[in-house]
Amino acid sequence: MRIGCIATSRIPSLTANSIQVMKVCQAMAGMGHEVRLWTAGRTPEAGWESLAAHYGLSRAFPVQWLTGLPGARRYDVCLRAVLAARAWQADLCYVWPLPAAAAASSLGMATLLEVHDRPAGRLGPWLMRRFLRGRGARRLLPTTAALEAWLAQTYGLALQPPFSIISPNGVDLERYRDLPAPQVARRSLNWVEGFTAGYTGHLYAGRGVGLILELAALHPQVHFVLAGGEPAAVDDWRARAAQADLTNVTFLGFVANERLPLIQAACDVLLMPYERQIAVSGGGDTAQTASPMKVFEYLASGRAILSSDLPVLREQLDEETAVLLPPEDVAAWAAALAALRDDPARRDRLPRRAALEASGHSWTARAQRALNGLGEGESAG
Repeated sequence: MRIGCIATSRIPSLTANSIQVMKVCQAMAGMGHEVRLWTAGRTPEAGWESLAAHYGLSRAFPVQWLTGLPGARRYDVCLRAVLAARAWQADLCYVWPLPAAAAASSLGMATLLEVHDRPAGRLGPWLMRRFLRGRGARRLLPTTAALEAWLAQTYGLALQPPFSIISPNGVDLERYRDLPAPQVARRSLNWVEGFTAGYTGHLYAGRGVGLILELAALHPQVHFVLAGGEPAAVDDWRARAAQADLTNVTFLGFVANERLPLIQAACDVLLMPYERQIAVSGGGDTAQTASPMKVFEYLASGRAILSSDLPVLREQLDEETAVLLPPEDVAAWAAALAALRDDPARRDRLPRRAALEASGHSWTARAQRALNGLGEGESAG
């Protein structure tokens, strides 16, 4: 099947949405589909080899960058991408931005829309309705059950398969096989030896970075390693840690996606201290509907997880896969970290159950569920 993918993510960039787009495209290409991605921006100087290292990719697919007009808010890019996919004679448009989904569906092109958050702004709800009412609407992929329920209530829909398929994010399971023990991984990375608590991901508001610094002050014998974040945010948090004289905290800054499994393997426990409000690169609050990629990476890593106990995270986590804790409760987190540090048997037991949960969340399995039944005897244009 020819699949025309349309995004507005800046590629390459450090944003989670750009990583997700590239992982999804690679998964579909790996299934034997002919995949082509259109996205916003200028063609980067770096070639595919650089993109592959940045995003941890092993299979190439064509990417075309489209520059937009100033002030057009990428609506023009979305329309041009839709028309390009039609000219390419795509069998299916696999779409992330609402303007592209609305345009493709209105033109009668077979369209699949991924939804990661509630449509917002003046035009968001209108664009969603245009997609849903268009002749081309074939499938909706909300990333969580909470988001699907919100969409069903807001738009008066009885969302259910095969039209709506709940599609949490995924993980490259093959990159998490045969990871070394924490001590071995730390040696290969030239890290200080000792009990290590890790965090990988952005440092936006609501990610619990402040709580991690408070844990570091309460547990000076534990080494805390944080990988990821925009340069300005990394510099800011490094300065805060230095001001607090926290010598047991290391900020690695950006780490290429292909190196994340080893970084996570070098930790004895992995931290996911989301707060009750979670910001993303575009702003807003996704605490009610988020499907963080780090959930699935952590589950696949073979390491014990300390996570905030948010309803949406319980769609993937429970007491058998993670230690679930009240968000923003430093005392509870400090006690749980100490208990896990002193209980190696539990640190070994939690990851075994977590690995079973992760096994069904490969990007390929996700793509197979998303595409099941589509593209059989029809064309997007």
